[in-house]
Amino acid sequence: MTTSTWAVVRVLRDRNAGLYLAGVVISGFGTSALWLASGVWAKELTGSDGLAALCLLAMWAPTLAGPLLGTLADRFRRKPLLLGANLLLAALLLTLFTVDSPSRLWLLYTVLFVYGAAGVVHDAAESALVAAAVDHSLLGDFNGLRMTATEAMKLVAPLAGAALFAAYGGPGVALLDAVTFVLATGVYALLRVHEEKPQPPTPGGRRRTAEGIGYLWNHPGLRPLVLAGGTTMFCAGMSGALLYAVIDGLGHSPAYAGVLYAVQGAGSVAIGLACGPALRRLGEHRFAACGIALTGVAVAARAIPSDPVALACGSAIGAGLPCVLIAALTAVQRETPNALLGSTAATANTLLFAPNVLGLAAGAALVELTDYRPLLLTLGTALLTTATRLPHSPTSTTPTTSTPPPDTNPT
Repeated sequence: MTTSTWAVVRVLRDRNAGLYLAGVVISGFGTSALWLASGVWAKELTGSDGLAALCLLAMWAPTLAGPLLGTLADRFRRKPLLLGANLLLAALLLTLFTVDSPSRLWLLYTVLFVYGAAGVVHDAAESALVAAAVDHSLLGDFNGLRMTATEAMKLVAPLAGAALFAAYGGPGVALLDAVTFVLATGVYALLRVHEEKPQPPTPGGRRRTAEGIGYLWNHPGLRPLVLAGGTTMFCAGMSGALLYAVIDGLGHSPAYAGVLYAVQGAGSVAIGLACGPALRRLGEHRFAACGIALTGVAVAARAIPSDPVALACGSAIGAGLPCVLIAALTAVQRETPNALLGSTAATANTLLFAPNVLGLAAGAALVELTDYRPLLLTLGTALLTTATRLPHSPTSTTPTTSTPPPDTNPT
């Protein structure tokens, strides 16, 4: 049995880790289905591409308030908060049954915005609870498997959501998502974790937020890792905006994007299974740097108008891009005191994922003004520079088998 396979078995044998992964698969299926169907829903009601695109913006916008929303995960016990967020979303999704005309489209945007905000709180609470419920030696493997499960759902769920939308319309997809949240709530309720009573909120709601931001910013190991992740996601966003120009260069129709997304998803699934042993061998910084470098080479090589090269690059980007995300999340979980873990994790998520939206916008503007190939080469160079500098930044821990700080996330 290989090291990677044995690590997977170890995670699945851990009761809490196995339950978490089951919950991720269940709720991730519904979320991925709704992500696709919401845009189709808006397009069908209005015929507007812009209004359809606003659905994605409504879900992403709350990420910008991550440091503030994440403090909720530090003020309440994480397990009840997680259960409450799931049930809230399940009830909220049922209101979408009334969206049957353009005049009711505001309700879809409102639900998606709340969905995104609740998702920020949910992710912060989940990150904190995982750190308390899962053995620290399994965190890297768990986060890798979580990435694998999430990406696998992205390969399957959108097709199921599209089929369900064609048969029953938007309300059918909303009902599916609501059911998955109820089922995930039942799974999370089975978790066995001891949580200490949270400290009472400090005067002024902004103080705890500032503490989480300050802890992340002043930590010698976490700051360079998260900033490198943000830079990588910005470049990935720009590269993603150039995808259809790459497809034009290959001489294919826009539908070819589905093939490239599929091979990219397959790469992400593969790296999720292997990242645990790699994290233990290399440590978070070097593991992230290897992934960023692989992504940089693949992004630059997309300038070559060749189908085999494009497919190989898609798979390489799928494998390389998650490395820095998994490394950053694992490091935050291991290095952050329990009382600040919710706000710190949410701050890290904002710094990691908000640049992706900015990169998409910048890439969409630049691709109209200049040739895509020099842009790809520039992005590849920026990623390789980031990868080269990251291993030389300070770090308080190296391989993930090292003992966590004594005040970190007591179980």
